Amino acid sequence: MVKKTFAGPMYLAGFIIFFVIILYTYTGEWLSWSRKAAEEAEAVAAIRCSGHGRAYLDGLVLSGNEDHPVCECNSCYGGLDCSQFLSDCAADANSGDPYFLEPFWMSHAESSAILVAGWHRMGYRYSDGSYISELLVKHIHKLHDMVGNAVTDGSYIVFGAGSAQLLNAAVYALSLSPSSAPAKVVTTTPYYAMYKMQTQLFNSLDYRFEGDTSLWKNNLDNSTRFIEFVTSPNNPDGMLNKAVLDGPNVKAIYDHAYYWPHFTAIPAPADEDLMLFTISKLTGHAGTRFGWAVIKDEAVYQRMIAYTTLNTMGVSRDAQLRVLKLLNFVLEEEEGRELFQFGYKTMTDRWIKLKEILSLSKRFSLQQIAPQYCSFFQKIREPSPAYAWLKCEREEDKDCYRILRAANIIGREGSMFSAEDRYVRLSLIKSQDDFEILADRLMKLVAEEQGHELLQTSSSS
Repeated sequence: MVKKTFAGPMYLAGFIIFFVIILYTYTGEWLSWSRKAAEEAEAVAAIRCSGHGRAYLDGLVLSGNEDHPVCECNSCYGGLDCSQFLSDCAADANSGDPYFLEPFWMSHAESSAILVAGWHRMGYRYSDGSYISELLVKHIHKLHDMVGNAVTDGSYIVFGAGSAQLLNAAVYALSLSPSSAPAKVVTTTPYYAMYKMQTQLFNSLDYRFEGDTSLWKNNLDNSTRFIEFVTSPNNPDGMLNKAVLDGPNVKAIYDHAYYWPHFTAIPAPADEDLMLFTISKLTGHAGTRFGWAVIKDEAVYQRMIAYTTLNTMGVSRDAQLRVLKLLNFVLEEEEGRELFQFGYKTMTDRWIKLKEILSLSKRFSLQQIAPQYCSFFQKIREPSPAYAWLKCEREEDKDCYRILRAANIIGREGSMFSAEDRYVRLSLIKSQDDFEILADRLMKLVAEEQGHELLQTSSSS
């Protein structure tokens, strides 16, 4: 009995010491591959670029030296460390690059980073034989439940290379029919140009792009099939659109890329038959190229799976891993709310500033978006659209893009959205540098307008 009493603790202590030695050896030697990778990433992340640019592991390098990435500067900044402001350059408000969320992720670098081994997911499929991570599917269901922007219970999830790949996958899936006549693909002006461009590019015998829904609203019959794109919030004007056409032969694709608390009030969860979302506008990681469709009909789901399988054999496994990490972060209640609060505050501040500038103008106007109750924030909230849909009000200013371009502002022409060219879309989701330069250019333009009016008043008196 005495021997057992003393031998037990001694044996346990010896085992613990042995385990600690093994653990040290294990983490110090076998996992040494991760240390170098982390050091390389940390070294590049430490390059500050004066706060007006970024250096990347896969970025530009100094001529003749492939080991030292250099700064890639924001618009209107240059020099080796991006500290040189280029005062004569144009304010670029054309693209939808969501860099407004970059500061948030820089402040949460540790929680959002991933380190991928060289042997990670080298095969085509997951262990269950599919191209879709079931864990990521579960995270997406939880995400929509947390945000309250979509009903996904009982629905199927399909992944795409951004929501862009899923646009035509959805059209393809909804257009298949014994009918010999092609389905008419329509949407409401102003609309995202990709709907028309993709439909025409693929040039299928099963569907054709047929323009604005207003052309067909009073011309529905039981023999004609329609596929309507409904963008809510709309790109470019931020409106919460609803389907225009209704009938037994009408199918709708709801593009909810911007239906997140950053950009709009969430009055109620969307509950349509086919809905599209994207990580690009949720977390700002547009370059990851990941989107998903929420589908109620199993037959439509199977067709979309067939499309994405034949088209790309699914979405990159590395992209799915990164999205999984990002959603892990968002699903943490405190961190998730912080992301949406940061995004909403940033976009609201920009919208308020833009309205203040243009409120002094009679030449330019903005779309009108009313405050609305948001179930996520549980309050009536101010608008925070991703884009300004600016209109040139003067009769002679038929080409608003040209007017702004002369003032060193680059937007996107109204005709790109099948609207009049007296409209221009201005992106509000780029970097803070981009927005401040845009605001400065607009202030100068409005000041010139006011000066011109004062001059005219003085001359007439």
